[in-house]
Amino acid sequence: MAGRVDLECASRLGRPIEHAMKPLTITWQRLVKEGRTCDRCGGTQLELQKAIDRLQSALAPLGFEPCLETQQIDEPAFQAAPLQSNRIWIAGVPLEEWLGAREGTSRCCAACGGADCRTVRLDDHTFEVIPAELIVRAALVAAAQGRPAR
Repeated sequence: MAGRVDLECASRLGRPIEHAMKPLTITWQRLVKEGRTCDRCGGTQLELQKAIDRLQSALAPLGFEPCLETQQIDEPAFQAAPLQSNRIWIAGVPLEEWLGAREGTSRCCAACGGADCRTVRLDDHTFEVIPAELIVRAALVAAAQGRPAR
């Protein structure tokens, strides 16, 4: 099922963080096949890094520290449930729930075997790569509601 888990919090990266900060965990999982992932997940990974950088200062006044947890899905797990790849949770709640968005699907690339993979649908827009702006917005809603990591 899910493979290696990496947890990256600002305090562990040597970035300055105030004492008594609560972690706000952002969990992202994606298919990793032969050490590689698809362009869609690769793009989301870049957007997640942008979001974490922006959230450092945005969450500090609310007493939270963003922590990114990445999980790898192997090929058998992906074949059983392709919509689990490129999925994000914030404080244990799916990103879509924080935004009032929906899960969608679209055909992906060769790395995914041409599967119908996860997209995020918000208003009239469908996102294959999940943009930093949506991740930041969802994290701020979670933090404003006082939802620490689960």
